Amino acid sequence: MALTSWKAFNFFTVSPIKTTEEPETAPPLFQDVDITSLTTGSDNLFLGTSDSKVHVVNSSFKIVCTFSTFEGGFTQGGGAITHLKQVEGTSLLVTVSEDLSSEPVLKVWALDKLEKKTGEPRCQSSLTVNNGRKQFPTSAFATTPSLTTCAVGFANGSITLIRGDLIHDRGTKQRIIFESEEPITNLCFSPPSDVVKGHRNIPGNDGGDTLYVSTTARILTLSTVGKAAGQPAKVLESHGCGVGCMTPALDFSSDERGLLREGGDIVVARDDALYFYGPNGRGACYSYDGPKQLVKVFKNYISLVSPPASRPSTAVAGGRLYGVSDTLKRLVGKAPTNSATDELFEFTKFTLLDTELKFIAHSDRVVSGVRDIFSSWGGFFVLSLDGTLYRYHEVSLQEKLDILYARNLFILAINLAQKAGVTEAKLRGIYRRYADYLYGKGDYDGSMQWYIKALGPANEGGVSTVIRKFLDTQRIHNLIEYLEELHKHDCATSDHTTLLLNCYAKLKDINKLETFIKQSPEDGLKFDVDTAIGMCRQAGYFEQAVYLAEKQQEHDIVVSIMVENLEKIGDALAYIQRLEPDPAYSNLMKYAKVFLEKSPQRTTEILVEYYTGKYVPLKEQVQDSVVPQQKEQDGGFQSYLNASLLQQLPYMGSASQSNTPTQNNVSPAKGTAQTSSPGEAGTIPLVLPKQYSPPKPRTAFSSFVDHPVEFVDFLEKILYDGESSGKLSENDRIDIYTTLFEIYLQRANASKTKDEKRKWEAKAKKIIESKEALVDTSNVLLLSHLADFKDGTTLVREKQGLRFDIFRSCCSAGDTTGALRALKKYGPEEPELYPAALAYFTSSPKVLRDVGEVELGRVLKIIDEQGLMKPLQVVQTLGSNAVATVGMVKRYLGDTIERERKEIQSNRKMIETYRQETTKKAAEISELGSKPTVFQAQRCQSCALPLDLPTVHFLCKHSFHRRCLNVADGDTLECITCGPTNQTIRTLKRSQDEAAERHDRFKMMLDAEGKDKFGVISDYFGKGVMAAPPLLD
Repeated sequence: MALTSWKAFNFFTVSPIKTTEEPETAPPLFQDVDITSLTTGSDNLFLGTSDSKVHVVNSSFKIVCTFSTFEGGFTQGGGAITHLKQVEGTSLLVTVSEDLSSEPVLKVWALDKLEKKTGEPRCQSSLTVNNGRKQFPTSAFATTPSLTTCAVGFANGSITLIRGDLIHDRGTKQRIIFESEEPITNLCFSPPSDVVKGHRNIPGNDGGDTLYVSTTARILTLSTVGKAAGQPAKVLESHGCGVGCMTPALDFSSDERGLLREGGDIVVARDDALYFYGPNGRGACYSYDGPKQLVKVFKNYISLVSPPASRPSTAVAGGRLYGVSDTLKRLVGKAPTNSATDELFEFTKFTLLDTELKFIAHSDRVVSGVRDIFSSWGGFFVLSLDGTLYRYHEVSLQEKLDILYARNLFILAINLAQKAGVTEAKLRGIYRRYADYLYGKGDYDGSMQWYIKALGPANEGGVSTVIRKFLDTQRIHNLIEYLEELHKHDCATSDHTTLLLNCYAKLKDINKLETFIKQSPEDGLKFDVDTAIGMCRQAGYFEQAVYLAEKQQEHDIVVSIMVENLEKIGDALAYIQRLEPDPAYSNLMKYAKVFLEKSPQRTTEILVEYYTGKYVPLKEQVQDSVVPQQKEQDGGFQSYLNASLLQQLPYMGSASQSNTPTQNNVSPAKGTAQTSSPGEAGTIPLVLPKQYSPPKPRTAFSSFVDHPVEFVDFLEKILYDGESSGKLSENDRIDIYTTLFEIYLQRANASKTKDEKRKWEAKAKKIIESKEALVDTSNVLLLSHLADFKDGTTLVREKQGLRFDIFRSCCSAGDTTGALRALKKYGPEEPELYPAALAYFTSSPKVLRDVGEVELGRVLKIIDEQGLMKPLQVVQTLGSNAVATVGMVKRYLGDTIERERKEIQSNRKMIETYRQETTKKAAEISELGSKPTVFQAQRCQSCALPLDLPTVHFLCKHSFHRRCLNVADGDTLECITCGPTNQTIRTLKRSQDEAAERHDRFKMMLDAEGKDKFGVISDYFGKGVMAAPPLLD
C-alpha cells in the first residue's frame, strides 16, 4: 500500500528546545557547534565536533562536560569525530575520529572515571582501524552492546571487523572481512535473539551474529561468528541505499516491541519505498516515492527525513547514485551549500509512520534542513542545520482517540487501542461509541452488531440505554438479537429474560420461544432459569417449563412442576429414579408423604433401595432434537456480518471474537441426524454407579405417618439388609429395633383377632429376647406399660440380670408357681435366691403347702451344701414364725450336728500332731546347741569324691570340699543341698513379717462382706500378726 493513501494525523507536539536561562530571542541551541556526529544513551546526548571534541549534554540541554579525543603529544585521535556510540546502561563512550591524513582511530572512554591531571574522562583503550593503508574516509560504524565486536565501513567499499576486549584493553584483532567497489553506506548488527522474543537488557545476550551491510548498489549480510564466518557475503537486494538510510528495526532506548514483526531486522529507505530486510531476504515493503535523507526507528514508528525535491538525494534507486559525495561531506562536518537555483520556500520534510496500522502519525516541515535525528528522554528530537533542536512529544492515547473520534475513524481507534493493550472495559467503550455513531446514521443492523460486541461481564455498557433505543416495534428483531446475546454473555437479569420472552409472545413466534427454551448446551445460552420457568408456569406452559428445568439440571423445579402442577406422580417418581443419588434423595424426601399417599408400594421400594445403598440411576435413551432450518440460516447471516466486521480489526484476538453474536460452534450438519458406525452402535460403555453414603434410616420415619404397613415393611427390609451386610451402625440398629418394637405393640393392640395379636406380640417379644442390648430398657418398659405388655417387663428384667427382682415380684404377687419356676430357672446362677426362697416358703402355711416338704428339703440341702447360710441363721429364719415344724428340719439339723462333730475331732488330731512335731524340733535344736556333733561322711556331697582338706562340715550332716562350695573368702557358708529349702523358709518368714505390718489389709479383710471374721483372725494369728515384737538389743 502506498503511503499517499494513508491517513495523516498530528499525534506529536513540536517545540524548539531552549534552556530556561536563555531569552526568547536567543540564537539556536547548537548554532555555534560544528557537529559532525551525535549519539544518545544513559540519559545524555553526546555531540562530536570537527575539532576532536565531545560535548556531553544533559536532560536540561546544558553541556555538562567537554573533553578532547586528541591527546597532546600524540598524532592519533585528531580530526573530526565521525562516529559516536554510547553503550546503554553503562558509562562507556566509543569515538571514531579521522583527519583523512591517517587511518581512523577508535577509542573507548569511561565517563565515570576521570584523569587526576586533566579531570577529563579516562581513555580505556585506543586503536588504529586498519584499512589496508588506504586513505579513505569512514562511512559507517556498528558495534555490539558489549563492545566485543565492532565493524567499520569505508568509502572504498571495505569493512574492518574488530574483535576483543575494548573495555579493559586486553588486546584486539582486526581483519578486513569485505571488499567491494561500492562505498559502504551503513552497517547494522543483528539484534539479540531474546530481544526479538520481547526480552530486554538480558546479561550475556549480545547478538551480532549477522552484520547487515548496505552499499550504494547492494544490501548484503555477513556472518561474523560460527562456521559461516569468513564465507562470501549474501546479497539480499541488488539495490543499495544512501548513508543514514538503513537502521535497525528496533528502538533500543525504548521498551516498545519495535518493528521486528514486519519480517526483518533492519529498515532501508530508498527513493521508491521503505523496505524491511531479514537474514533470509526482504520482508514488508511500503511504497513511498521521494528522496530520503535519514531513517530511524522510534518506539513503533519509522521516522523519515526527506530532503527538498530540488536537492540531490542521499538514497539510491535503480542502481543510480545521487549525491553520495554530499552525504559524505555532511558526515565529516561540511554541510552542502545551497545553490543559486534553490527556491525561497524549499523545505525538508520530517515524517513519523506507523506501518502496522498504516497511518502517518506526524508530518512536519523543517525549512533550514535536518542535520540529524535521535530519540532520548522519552521523546524524539530533530537537529536542524542551523543548530535548532526540536522536540517531538507523543500525545497520550486518549488524545489520539479524541482525534480519531472527531474524524469518525472508529475502526482505526479500535485498532490503535488494541495495539496499546488497553483494558477490555475501555475497548468496549470504544465499541459503544462506534455503535452510537452508526445508530445516529440510521444503520441499525450495523450498530446492533457493535452494541453486542460492547457487552461485558460486568454489564457496565449501558444495557438499559441500548434496550430503550430499540423498543420500537419496527426494530423488535434487533432487540431480540441483543437480548439473546445478553443471555449468551451471562449479562442478562430476570427483567431481560422476561422482556425477551414477552417479545417472543408479542410476535406470536412459538417456534422462536421453543428454540430459546430448548437451546442445546453447545450454543452457550445463559439466562435466569427461575424467571423463564416462572413465566412458563404462570402462562400454563408446564411442559415447556419441565423441559427447560430438566435441560438446565434444575431437578427440584422439574419434580415440583410434575407434582404440584401436572400431578403426575408416576412420572415424578420415574424422573427421580433417573437422577444421581444426591438430588434424587432431596426430591424424594421433599414429596415423600405425597408419594406414599398416591403410590405407597412403589415409593416404599424406592426408599428401601436408596436407604440400603443399592440405588442406581435408571438410564433413558433421549433422542437429539432437530434444530430448525431457520436457525441455520440466521446463524449463517450473523456469521457473515461478524466476519465482515472482524476483517477491519487486525488485532481482534480470540477473546474479542468470543463476544461476537456468531454461533461459532454450529457445524454444517447441525440439523442432520447423527449416525455412527456399526462398531460404535454395538458397543455399550461400562458406566459404574456413583458411590454415595446412605442416610440414617430415622430421617425417613416422619414420612411414614399414617402408613404403618409400609413403615413396617420399610424397617424390616432395611434391618434385614443391614444385618446381612453389616452396614448399619449401632445407633441405626437401636433406632430401628426400638421403632419396630413400638409399631409391633401398636399393631397388636389394633388387631381384631387373637391370632393376629399373638403374631405381633411374638415379633415384639423376639426383639427383646434376641437383641436386648440394642433396645433401651426404659423405652421397652415404657412402651410395654403403655401397651399393657407384661411379658415385655419380665423379659427386660431377665435379660438385664434382674433375676432377684423377678423372684421378688412373684413373691409379692403371691405367685408361688411363678416363684418356683423362677427359683429353678435362676437358682443355679443366683444362689442368693435360695435364702429368700426359704423365707418365702415358710412365710405362710398356704405357701408351704403349695411348695411341699420335698421342695423345702431340697432348698435346705442346697443351702447347706453351698454354705449360703449358717445353721444358726437357718434356725433363726425358721423360728421367726410358727409355720415350719422341727420334724421338717430334723434331718437337716442332724446332718449339721454330725458334720460339726467330725470337724472338731479332725482339728484335735491335727493339733496333737503339730504339738509332737514342735517338741521334737525343739529337742533337736537344744541338742545341737549343747552337745558335740560327730561327722562321719567320707565323700563330698557335691562331687562325690573322697573328702580332703580343706573340708567344710555343716550341722545338717552334709560335708563338702571347700572348693565345691564356690564361695569367696569372707562370704557366709551355706549348705548347697539344704540351701533352697532354707531360702524358701526365710522367704515365707519374711512375707509373714511384712504381712504383720500391713494393718490396713488386715482391717480390709475383716470388713469384707461374706468373710468369716474369726477365720481371718485365726489366719493372721497363725502368721505371727499377733506375736509380740522382738526385743531390741
